[in-house]
Amino acid sequence: MGMKYYRLFDTLNRKEMKKSDLREILSPRTIAKLSKGESISGETIEKICKFLKCQPEDIMEYVPEEMPEKTKQD
Repeated sequence: MGMKYYRLFDTLNRKEMKKSDLREILSPRTIAKLSKGESISGETIEKICKFLKCQPEDIMEYVPEEMPEKTKQD
């Protein structure tokens, strides 16, 4: 799974902003990466937090991948 950015879009909504408002600080490619849940740099996270005056947990959530169950070996 990895990182999920639904919190970013919730935060934008609460601040009565739109995804397009992020164009002030981010490239269209980076905004597309956020929409797809792809990796972004720490620098990008910092830019978003500074722009929205929020903390990283307000814009993203880590969702661990499911680990396959270990099979018993007799």
